Amino acid sequence: MPDTFDFSARRVVVTGAAQGFGRAICQAFTSRGATVFACDIQSGGVEETARLCGPSCHAFTLNVADSQGVTALFDELIEKHGPVDTLVNNAGGVAGQTGLPIEQVTLAQWQAIVDVNLTGAFLMSQAAAPAMKQQKFGRIVNISSRAGLDVSLTGIQAYAGAKAGQIGLTRQLAHELGPWNITVNNVAPGFIRSNPSTEKQWQAMGKEGQAQLIDRIALKRLGAPEDIAHAVLFFASPWANWVTGQVLSVDGGR
Repeated sequence: MPDTFDFSARRVVVTGAAQGFGRAICQAFTSRGATVFACDIQSGGVEETARLCGPSCHAFTLNVADSQGVTALFDELIEKHGPVDTLVNNAGGVAGQTGLPIEQVTLAQWQAIVDVNLTGAFLMSQAAAPAMKQQKFGRIVNISSRAGLDVSLTGIQAYAGAKAGQIGLTRQLAHELGPWNITVNNVAPGFIRSNPSTEKQWQAMGKEGQAQLIDRIALKRLGAPEDIAHAVLFFASPWANWVTGQVLSVDGGR
């Protein structure tokens, strides 16, 4: 087996591709030959990702919580490019929210975060599954968070709940889709300064809080978006052919 991954035969959908982890994942796949369909609700950002990745990356504006939009995307991809065999559900985040006491959280605030982090992963996987079943091959990688395994640094109940739910969805789909040679795995990143939201969070910690966070990490340093992309490549590669339903914490050691 080669030492480097060759994805030249793969068609890969990546959500949340306008910045941060999503952009790094798109770059990692395209640099190894894949045809990538970068999706994000932020049209300008996702178009910039496609520009940075080159001609094998195609940008789509998509709200992953819009079931009709998701169905239309996969119909278009199958018609123009053929069936998708790899899906990375990276879209997520806190939807611009900050932590509040539970009695002050509105249903709309709760739903906005659950929609992008959990419902979106469900809808995208649902749309991708039929073609993967027909091919008897597929790779789904969900990007959750340490918040799904532990307490969220954000203090946002919906974020912790949605990321934990996404991990449960990963395990359930791994068993459901396994008979068709479709693996479903999960990457749980630690805190990484990867987008405006995490940068704002980092600055709000102050020097003391930043030092405390780094001190809790075994490697005593923060990671980079490329560290998450590399974990995704592993799950999508032949090296993970017999790996499914797993959660890989990429957090520098806790």
